[in-house]
Order: sequence, then structure tokens, then C-alpha cells
Amino acid sequence: MASEVLGVALTAGVTNSESVLLNGVNGHTYTILSITLCETAGAAETFDLYIDDGGGGTDYEIYSDQPLGANQTFEHTGRIVLVDEDHLCAATASSANVDVVVSYLDQTR
Repeated sequence: MASEVLGVALTAGVTNSESVLLNGVNGHTYTILSITLCETAGAAETFDLYIDDGGGGTDYEIYSDQPLGANQTFEHTGRIVLVDEDHLCAATASSANVDVVVSYLDQTR
């Protein structure tokens, strides 16, 4: 039976290695409603936000080297859709401390 559930994914301490923010599951469609990133270490940073297609290693950039000021917040409010095993991922350019909140609608088929 199909369902629709609102959800939130919380990721603390995103740094310069890939962090999976939302890990897709087969049979689900995820509509990302908002993504908020907050730099918490007091140092300006850049970040990449991207979709890993099917979790297979092919990345599609949404933001590449997007600036994020020291102790600043960045909010993305455009809709993004992930299907099945797509992953929403983020990484910073250098060692950093960025917290990320992802709000989404999870629909099963």
C-alpha cells in the first residue's frame, strides 16, 4: 500500500569526506522540501551538494564549491526528487564542521 510521510534527516559534522544526507530505498520516491547547512566551526568554507545516482558512484552536482561563511547558514528551498536508491550527499572543500538538516516527503509506490 502506498504512503506519504514527512521526514527529517539530521547530519552533524559534515567535513571533507562524503556524507550521505539521505540514503534512498528501493520502492520510494523522496521529494526534498528544504536543505539547511550551518557552518559551526567559525571558519568560512565551501561545500558540494550532489546526488549519487543509485548509490553507484556517479555524482550529479547541485552545488559545487558553494561559499558558506563562518557561522553562517545556507538554505536551499527548491524541490529535488530522489528515486529508489539515489543518495543525497554533501562534502566540504577542507576539514570543517557543517551541520545539515534535510526536510523531505517520503512516498512509497
